Amino acid sequence: MNPQPIKTRRATIAGLVVLVAAAVVIISCATIDRVVVAPPMIPGATYVGMDQCAVCHEKEVKDFKLTEHARIQIPGEGERVQGQGCESCHGPGSLHVEAGGGKGKFIISGKDSESCFQCHLDKKAEFNLEHHHPVKEGKISCTSCHDPHGKDINQAKGMWMARVNETCAQCHREQTRAHVFEHEALREGCTSCHNVHGSINRKLLTERDNNLCLKCHGQIGAGAPGQTFIGSFDHTAFLQQGTCFSAGCHTAVHGSDINSHLRY
Repeated sequence: MNPQPIKTRRATIAGLVVLVAAAVVIISCATIDRVVVAPPMIPGATYVGMDQCAVCHEKEVKDFKLTEHARIQIPGEGERVQGQGCESCHGPGSLHVEAGGGKGKFIISGKDSESCFQCHLDKKAEFNLEHHHPVKEGKISCTSCHDPHGKDINQAKGMWMARVNETCAQCHREQTRAHVFEHEALREGCTSCHNVHGSINRKLLTERDNNLCLKCHGQIGAGAPGQTFIGSFDHTAFLQQGTCFSAGCHTAVHGSDINSHLRY
């Protein structure tokens, strides 16, 4: 047997291993070590660094350094990092510092959602769907629901789960209050049923019909073919009358104080 082809195959395999390893390193560097974005611009301003921001915004910078946002870098010439951290979202801060600070003075306000959309393009697209929270209309902003500085970053996971609906409850108090008969889906959070940024369905629902409820409540294989059982009750005829929450059955979909089947 000619040994040359074997050596050639070994060299080819070794080369492929090196290429795969290099690809893994490149992906790791891009997704874990740093994030590079197009910077927000403020005419005439230059980057001063997070330490300068901390002179006035000590608490925000301290919490912010523990978040993923702190890894964002703004590239300069060659391998040089031009700016990072606070200025990756708020823009270069030299003019803001020279002016002695001031809300929105020579700096991009945290209430300007366009600074978030630089990276979160998928969320920007969702806000353009027919049904959406009114961010593009200027009635609320990303910071109405999210804290980009991460002040709760060190909160225990159990405590966080206990408050999972608290952000939505700021506006939707009736839907998130405690009920005598709860809808267990609320334990998983409002996002179990709602796409909170935007949806093609009314009420920001992830599904527009009975499929929303049947994802949890349908019982495959119960009854004869074509029948749909929920619990021990045949719901086949009811499902033809409309959605579970609009056909006059389970109208108290978030919870009820009077009926264990979530009825008003």
